[in-house]
Amino acid sequence: MEQVQKQESLEPQASAETEGKRSFWQRRPVVVVGTVVLFGLLFFGLRYLAESLTHEWTDDAFLDANVISIASQVAGQIKRVQIKNNQAVKAGDLLLEIDPRDLAVQLDQKRAAAESARANVVLLKAMAELSRTQVASADATAKQAAAEAEAAQATAEKARADLKRAEELIQNHTISPQEFDSAKAAATATEASLKAAQEKAASKRAEVVQAQAQVEAAQKAFERGEVQARQTEPDVQAAELNLSYARVTAPADGFVTKKAVEEGDYIQVGQKLLALVPRDLYVTANFKETQVEHIRPGQPVKITVDSAGDRAFTGHVESIMAGSGARFSLLPPENAVGNYVKVVQRIPVKILFDEPVQAGHVLGPGMSVVPSVKVQGYEISETVVVIAAAVVALVVGVLWWRAAGRKRP
Repeated sequence: MEQVQKQESLEPQASAETEGKRSFWQRRPVVVVGTVVLFGLLFFGLRYLAESLTHEWTDDAFLDANVISIASQVAGQIKRVQIKNNQAVKAGDLLLEIDPRDLAVQLDQKRAAAESARANVVLLKAMAELSRTQVASADATAKQAAAEAEAAQATAEKARADLKRAEELIQNHTISPQEFDSAKAAATATEASLKAAQEKAASKRAEVVQAQAQVEAAQKAFERGEVQARQTEPDVQAAELNLSYARVTAPADGFVTKKAVEEGDYIQVGQKLLALVPRDLYVTANFKETQVEHIRPGQPVKITVDSAGDRAFTGHVESIMAGSGARFSLLPPENAVGNYVKVVQRIPVKILFDEPVQAGHVLGPGMSVVPSVKVQGYEISETVVVIAAAVVALVVGVLWWRAAGRKRP
């Protein structure tokens, strides 16, 4: 019994001595830890491989937005500034106000000119009506003169007939010379009256023509006055618009940036005052031309923003630029001269967020993002990756365990 107990007490010591004689990689704790580490490496490696088979991603991507440049539409002195840099505003909020007094005076001048033009139209209309009345009066007078001329014509014809009979009678000595002289004088008088009546009728007809010409001139003046009055209406509307431009409001929701105006500044038309960054952000991702082969509009995208930590946003591909970014740069490369070195080009891809970005803090254009576009219809789930990594790690761990358990010769 004592020998058995001594042998049992010596076995742990021998096992410890044997374990101490083994190499570092044959020790059982190292095998367990190594198997766990191998599982982790296999998991991350297989997940990256699965991701690369079904997704295209790039770190050359940035948040972008349709930044609105706010400029002045009228010249004047800044009366009040309601905003400051990086302030959030809503559509319709007052940003700044230009002194409206000069613009109000211009509006009053345009309105007075419009009132004067309308009054002139009324006056010209009255003159045209008066001219028409004068035409009617002249026409009546001309008709009366024509009737008098016709009466004189009849009288003259009777006097000529009487004179002809008197000439025949005087030759036969039927009438006295005094009676012949009276007939001759009457014929001469009626001829003179006829000529006067005809000249008067012609004068009255000329007056009618003149009155009609005055009517036409008055009508033309009236029409021109109406045109001038209509021309003053756009001037009034333009002056009203300029007065409304004195109040500069936000055209959309967003954040004020690059404010370059203060109270008291005198600004000119078209001068840039500030920029408004809207809340509707999107992603401009510059993929390699070799990656764009499988990217199509409508494909889902997972987006991570560097400033938002590990939070992922969902989106989709909206469009792909028809050309490389370098081709549309300020100084596009000229590959037709010198030694040519092929460089993989970058193609801008526009990615929209599925929902408005709510990251808990301000996000703006230029911030770095990493989009991952799903380009395949299938997807390798993370469960499959875990199982595959666990199986491989377990097989390697078992083989390693057995190899570590072998005794050295």
